[in-house]
Amino acid sequence: MSPKNQPISGNDLARFSGPGTFMRLPGSNELHKLDVAVLGVPMDIGTSWRSGTRFGPKQVRNESAMIRPYNLATGAAPFDSLQVADIGDLAINTFSLADSLRIIAESYEAILQYDAVPMAIGGDHSITLPILRSMAKRHGPVALIHVDAHADVNDEMFGERETHGTVFRRAYEEGLIKPDKTYQIGLRGSGYSAEDFTEAAGWGFQQFPAHELWGRDLSTLGGEIRRDIGEGPTYITYDIDSLDPAFAPGTGTPEIGGLSSPQALQLIRALNGLNLVGCDLVEVSPPYDTSGNTALTGANILFELLCILPGVAYR
Repeated sequence: MSPKNQPISGNDLARFSGPGTFMRLPGSNELHKLDVAVLGVPMDIGTSWRSGTRFGPKQVRNESAMIRPYNLATGAAPFDSLQVADIGDLAINTFSLADSLRIIAESYEAILQYDAVPMAIGGDHSITLPILRSMAKRHGPVALIHVDAHADVNDEMFGERETHGTVFRRAYEEGLIKPDKTYQIGLRGSGYSAEDFTEAAGWGFQQFPAHELWGRDLSTLGGEIRRDIGEGPTYITYDIDSLDPAFAPGTGTPEIGGLSSPQALQLIRALNGLNLVGCDLVEVSPPYDTSGNTALTGANILFELLCILPGVAYR
């Protein structure tokens, strides 16, 4: 068995130096040798309010230098059993959203020819649609866990049908996801009408508004979702604005009354055992993240997702 990549230890090289990869892992383009491929999608041309998520992948990687390889809470040591590397950023077209979505889909189709599980760092939420298109070609319709303040089921925005606010309507219409195995967690905020969320519920989406989760331990919810999905291929998309702005202010469309950082960890840890085929962390906007705390939180969410991938021992 070939040795597994390990993050550079802070005792070997100061954390403020070294490579700018996720957790200071080796960079690699040898996908056939990887179990997990971390990649950046530095794009914000699909957003509708505050821009800046094009800088998200770089800042999340910077803040990830603080994370150590062993999860003290769960006993997970993902780098002992999985070969993980950072494969860099996708070369999107910064002047064209449509072309960028095409590039993402084609890049993912190339990645998915191998067995590596892709973990994307966004970028605005529009990146998830082409990812799901590629996932469906490989795995068929997937179960979807969508953690977000917004349902992202608009029909169009300013006449555009592919934006960060239309992703999951398109995914539903195109048969990329299983409607009865789609879970939207943390929804909240003001709306245009009473039907903003209810239409998607009519499609079969299971919705868990933030106000119903205040003060709750989300371990139970995560466990129920895990049992409901079973062994089917599952994709997790985690919008950082699902968290309250007190925990994650650096995002494009903040909404008060969101989830807490401990709830994020409770939810993810309770999903251990799913057949995860990919995941993403989106909508970190460094220009609104002066302390770096949002990117740090995003980096830790990615680490927690890495810890629940198939093949990682968990106590």
